[in-house]
Amino acid sequence: MINAAVIGLGRWGKNIVESVQGKSQRLRFIRGVSKEPELVRDFAAAKGFELSTEFEQAVADPGVQAVFLATPHSLHVRQISAVAAAGKPVWCEKPLALTRSEAERAVAVCAKAGVPFALGNNKRCFSSMRELKRVVADGSIGEVLHIEGNFTNEHSTRVKGGWRDDPNESPGGGMTGAGLHLIDAFVNLAGPIAKVDARLFAQKAPPDPRDAAAALVEFAGGATGVLATVRAAPMYWRIMVFGTKGWAEARDETTLTVAKIGEQPNTHVFPAVDSLGVLLEAFGETIETGKPFPVSTADMLDVVGTFEAIVRSMAQGGPLSVKRG
Repeated sequence: MINAAVIGLGRWGKNIVESVQGKSQRLRFIRGVSKEPELVRDFAAAKGFELSTEFEQAVADPGVQAVFLATPHSLHVRQISAVAAAGKPVWCEKPLALTRSEAERAVAVCAKAGVPFALGNNKRCFSSMRELKRVVADGSIGEVLHIEGNFTNEHSTRVKGGWRDDPNESPGGGMTGAGLHLIDAFVNLAGPIAKVDARLFAQKAPPDPRDAAAALVEFAGGATGVLATVRAAPMYWRIMVFGTKGWAEARDETTLTVAKIGEQPNTHVFPAVDSLGVLLEAFGETIETGKPFPVSTADMLDVVGTFEAIVRSMAQGGPLSVKRG
């Protein structure tokens, strides 16, 4: 069993704990760090872990074998570096960073220290998305020509304050929150993105924002794509891949429809899973066995590079090439 510390116990930090504690055969949390301990003291007690306010103290604890970061992105590189220097595996929630150069620093310090590094792109682990990846990878719908994606959620109306309302922490409207999952889905399915042309349409600034973010993309391999996210609308997830032999569409967490040329569309509903729990378990396996983490560091960097280009494109109002390492 890997004894871990979680840094940051806001909404998502609590979700990480909930997905592991008392359920995992590989991971358990023995420490938590919060700058507002009075708000999470009952939660820590119910989950059976020690609560403190100091990041450095948790990292230095000899009983802590891995560290999970659910903190604002502006702290990530420094915190990742500190955990890596202590020789401990580190999980980081997205966004890893807002620029590729910062993301490269984070990945490099972990590689130099020889510690496993993971990023919380849990939407890859939706049942529908894992099956969509299989369908695309095995050539069932032929060569990928185009991808469409939309991830919209109402969190901006329910999760107030913090990094989501700060344009320095959360540029590009909904692209920093929901949009990053779309970029990750695109990179996972069709490889690196070479060019973007993005726009942000804002009807109301935070708090309780109303905006739509959209981007046209061109993949390095020649395929194209379009992605969009709307803040404050009800939850909606859709990724659709068009190929030379057919198309496949993932809707919500469990539904996949595949249509091949000359055949009727076939829809299948897969069992629901805890997508975050699946990815956390995969990281535990990486720590224990050395098995590669499902999200490669190359994908992590390509996602951040694409995000950086999208935000710059929004600001400049025109197409941009994506920086590559």
